[in-house]
Amino acid sequence: MATQGGDIPIALLRPRHDHKITKREYERIRAGILAVGLIEPLLVFPENDYYIILNGHQKYRILLELGVETVPCIFAPQKESFTSNRMVNRLSPFQESRMIKQSLEELDEKTIAAALGITHIAHRLNATLLKQLHPRIAAAFDAGTINRTCVLELTYVTPKHQEEILAAMENYKDYSLPFVRSLVLKTPPHARAKNRGVKNPWARNEQRKSGLLKKLAETEEKHDFYTTLYRQYSINLLKLVIYARLLATNERITAYLRVSHPDILAIFQEIITNAEG
Repeated sequence: MATQGGDIPIALLRPRHDHKITKREYERIRAGILAVGLIEPLLVFPENDYYIILNGHQKYRILLELGVETVPCIFAPQKESFTSNRMVNRLSPFQESRMIKQSLEELDEKTIAAALGITHIAHRLNATLLKQLHPRIAAAFDAGTINRTCVLELTYVTPKHQEEILAAMENYKDYSLPFVRSLVLKTPPHARAKNRGVKNPWARNEQRKSGLLKKLAETEEKHDFYTTLYRQYSINLLKLVIYARLLATNERITAYLRVSHPDILAIFQEIITNAEG
């Protein structure tokens, strides 16, 4: 049933949710339909005499606005397996770039730009960018973990060193642009990318460079502080477990606690259980 579908009269379609999106996103979808038509059918579920829209609410509203009478649809096997989180499909930067390249085989740039709701597509077809990135950086960019500005900063260093910087970002839980720039500034000469262009991050003015390096030093200091704190906490916890086990395994103490302080004995036993679990 999931592979079945057909042209459904728009009067028989019913939105399942009133999903809100920005005006810009709405106009982008509308421009795409006007430029190249409805490429992806609506996903619907037959219910009584109507069809409940599971995916494609905004397209439905646009088609209704445009006066379209019938809409291509695909029938979903069940209704409850689809949530609102699956109703909005967004392309990652690299996925969008690949889609544009494939579309150029059949459509002109102006049509594709209109479909995306932008004036031109040249800035989204940076073919050399992907080649300059380590696969893990590209994956993080696709996932939205790091933004485009950070990615561009990372192209100043070799792919191998990019991965090392990403590991530091993950370790410090800091994906900010100042942190990335500070790590790039600390890159040794042998790990810097060759033929990057006229811009040189290592030639930035001393005041700005000093500020970035200070940011890195503060981050490292904070990380070292929490690492030491956690290490000491682990040591203290281990000591507590050993102490609790000594008390809980001493027959005389256990017998006394069981009679006089059962709550304390239960705490000791819970500490031991959690540590072993």
